[in-house]
Amino acid sequence: MTRNIPRIVIALALTAGAANAGAEGVLAQLYAARPPAGSSFVRVVNPHANPLQAQIAHGPVQEIGPATQATTYAIVKGNQPFDVRLDGKLAGTLQVAPDTFSTLVPRRDGGKLSFGVIDDSTGAQDALKAELRFYNLAADCAGGQLSVSPAGPVLFKDVESGGSAARAINPVSATLAAGCGAAASQPLALPALQPGDHYSLFLTGTPQAPVLRGQVSGTDPYSK
Repeated sequence: MTRNIPRIVIALALTAGAANAGAEGVLAQLYAARPPAGSSFVRVVNPHANPLQAQIAHGPVQEIGPATQATTYAIVKGNQPFDVRLDGKLAGTLQVAPDTFSTLVPRRDGGKLSFGVIDDSTGAQDALKAELRFYNLAADCAGGQLSVSPAGPVLFKDVESGGSAARAINPVSATLAAGCGAAASQPLALPALQPGDHYSLFLTGTPQAPVLRGQVSGTDPYSK
């Protein structure tokens, strides 16, 4: 029995060390800098084939489209103006309500640039599940849909042009396809999602040639 005592002591020490490290990790998350009440979260999505550089307020400059469709969410103050720059030029000064999440969609009407605003605040807030949010950004698509491929159930249907819909799912392996009418996109495999992840699925292209891309949503770190 005496031969096993040192091993037991070592094992207990290692377990205690692992527990302390885990506790420190939890405490680090609890006491990490958080944005003040009334802050909001805003990102820009690029539904077009040509990439562009986007910057929100004082956040980082990020290239979006087509490989990465959207920026991370920048933290802004609710009900206060902030600038949005595209390719280094001021594209607009906007403001959003406090405590909201928004996705901005740049669009041109003649020579004038404006932004469509999609409210991402509604949806599934279940820490034990992942959230899928589907965006219909395809040109001239009155009702976009997203289904499990091939021939699986429909997850979202009749999502209006420029709109979105969300639902909570258990993190599972699945292949999805989107479309408008009879045409369907190439299938897209979901990545390995974790509980609490938010995954965005963007339908772009045209009703005749729909394209589906996705990415895990992220938020810029907050610094005082």
